[in-house]
Amino acid sequence: MSVPSTQEYHWQSLARLPSGRVYHSLVEVGAHMYMLGGCDAAGRPSPALELYSPEGDRWMSLPPMPTPRAGAAVAVLGKQVLVVGGVGENQCPLKVVEVYNTDEGRWRKRSGLREALMGVAIVVKDGRTLAVGGMGPDLLPRNILQQYDLRKDMWALLPSMPTPRYDATAHLIGNKIYVAGGRQCKRSVKAFELFDSETRSWTTLPNMPCKRAYSGVVWDSMGRLSLLGGLRQGGGHHRSKFTKNINIFDTNQGVWLKSEETVPMKTKRADFAAAVLRGRMVVAGGLGHEPLVLDTVEAFHPQKKKWEKLAPMATPRCSASSIVIRDRLLVVGGVNQVLLSIWLSIFLSIYLSRSLYLT
Repeated sequence: MSVPSTQEYHWQSLARLPSGRVYHSLVEVGAHMYMLGGCDAAGRPSPALELYSPEGDRWMSLPPMPTPRAGAAVAVLGKQVLVVGGVGENQCPLKVVEVYNTDEGRWRKRSGLREALMGVAIVVKDGRTLAVGGMGPDLLPRNILQQYDLRKDMWALLPSMPTPRYDATAHLIGNKIYVAGGRQCKRSVKAFELFDSETRSWTTLPNMPCKRAYSGVVWDSMGRLSLLGGLRQGGGHHRSKFTKNINIFDTNQGVWLKSEETVPMKTKRADFAAAVLRGRMVVAGGLGHEPLVLDTVEAFHPQKKKWEKLAPMATPRCSASSIVIRDRLLVVGGVNQVLLSIWLSIFLSIYLSRSLYLT
């Protein structure tokens, strides 16, 4: 299958966000983008709910969430948007669960999690939401797997995950939920595990080849997981380093590809946008190893087996949220100036950013 040339991709500046935001959540309902919560320029969790319409290139403010929060897990169940956990105004994890009905335009409070959690990974299967892991108020990672039935408004416990963690990547293929990476306190983990919803059992898969944080995560249509770049965590006296290397797991073969079978990106970067767009992996922005905030963009050509440069973004940024809607990559908000010495733990300032799309 042929893929687009680099000339067929371009950036376009869209309507500015109502306010600068980071750690917000994006979902698509009916080809419209909903932006939920996040932190404002002062670092306060926001209750805001905004709708972006691609046709009119405009933002519309909708009824705010009852509970301000950042970093929430979000799932779409038909015309309803479920918002789970996250970080609240007191900078602590939340157990609050709320749902927004896009037809009615109103919020409802639903049954909360069994305990307050942030960094939950979430997938939807057969109309039910499965929430994996998280970090509790005691800052310890959890191995909990919970299933939510919207119709009954009930959470049920499923068999626990072998490795406690938060901020993991979860992905559903058929009846299997793949859970990769994540963190335990400040340390990244290499754990890679699979939950089979038919047998209700966990299987331990081959560990990720290395510990990395703030990497790009991409699942393609062939059932392959790609971990791109990020901050590779050193052990002992070794310092963590930015990397451009890639690890790819093939779910059909059940193995990580050998390093000689993968092609590293052109630029070392972490905390960037990554997606599959029209058959090509695309990475945009992030933090470079200088370190500096990047505007550079590149795309992988699967036939040529090489990364090619695309036009840069108009606004350099890291910590942006992104989503693909109708073959367009929207990169929303983020940070374009950071206190580099403590970038991994706190941002110095958050600037008003533009929303961009790549076609």
